[in-house]
Amino acid sequence: MADELRVQHERLKEIIRAALSRHGVSDSVGQVEAEVMVEADLQGVPSHGVRTLPGLLRGIRDGRVNPRPEPRFVRERKATSLLDGNNGPGRFVSVEAMKNAIDRAKQFGVGACLANRLCHWGRAHAYASQAAQEGLIGVCTTNAISNMLAWGSSRPLLGNNPLAIGVPRGQGQEPLVLDMAMSQAAIGKIGTFLREGKKVPPNWGLDASGKSSEDPAAILASGKVLPFGDHKGAGLAFMIELLTGGLSGGPFSFEIGKADASGLDPGSSKLFLAIDVEAFIDIAQFHRRVEEFISYLRSAEPGLEITLPGERGWRAREKNLSEGIPIHREIVEQLRAADVRLE
Repeated sequence: MADELRVQHERLKEIIRAALSRHGVSDSVGQVEAEVMVEADLQGVPSHGVRTLPGLLRGIRDGRVNPRPEPRFVRERKATSLLDGNNGPGRFVSVEAMKNAIDRAKQFGVGACLANRLCHWGRAHAYASQAAQEGLIGVCTTNAISNMLAWGSSRPLLGNNPLAIGVPRGQGQEPLVLDMAMSQAAIGKIGTFLREGKKVPPNWGLDASGKSSEDPAAILASGKVLPFGDHKGAGLAFMIELLTGGLSGGPFSFEIGKADASGLDPGSSKLFLAIDVEAFIDIAQFHRRVEEFISYLRSAEPGLEITLPGERGWRAREKNLSEGIPIHREIVEQLRAADVRLE
């Protein structure tokens, strides 16, 4: 299509890594940031991919993000840890935090790492999948800047605090990964609809007058994004605040926004859980039961089509590895304005 540019996976990673390096980001940090960032684009989620690079670079230039973080554990027990992210880039610190949770789970059956003082982590999918790729169950969640209405409020009261769960499958199969915001749709997804000239479903958000709108520009301008399931999404977002900002002693969503309204979420807190399947059941038996359940669902009714959590993304990944990652021309220009050139 004329409105997009396709870039090969390895080349895009190198472009990102080089841009971060020019801004003082260490090689070890930049490599992880590039890998996780590009993975979102590979899986067809441009809202959380390279589009976020200009904002991260601005944050580094402005001193709001530490380009050379030295995360340290401030509390530890056998199966748990509290990690101070030293205000580093969120993808790097999050990968380190989930690694720690995985290591503890392999020793004790379950591992939990709560990380605070880090920035936006990109896409929750990455860290739940990180655990699942190693044969464990992964769960992660975060708080964020207040960007969602709740309980009929007229202004955002809570973050849309995403939650991801990753479950491993058998040999040669990609894991099942559910990644969902507590809003009807992530803010970035609404932005994607705007960029692509599409209307959004009427239950995603309200315009400035408080009326339901199918215009993504009107929703983004008003900031009136709706929780999924009304009180259910709001209630989950509230509880996630307590599991992250509350449990870590860090700021809640409204406090993150008061300190920095850019969406980089410096000071946010994120919880990473890893569960060793073998602590409960033989892994081969677990894989077999997962496949039996999937088989049942797919044969339950004639003509019923079921898309499993994460399945669409793995299909997009395969295609984009072969054909190149599609980058919308608007994103190409945003990157160019940040002195990052894709062509």
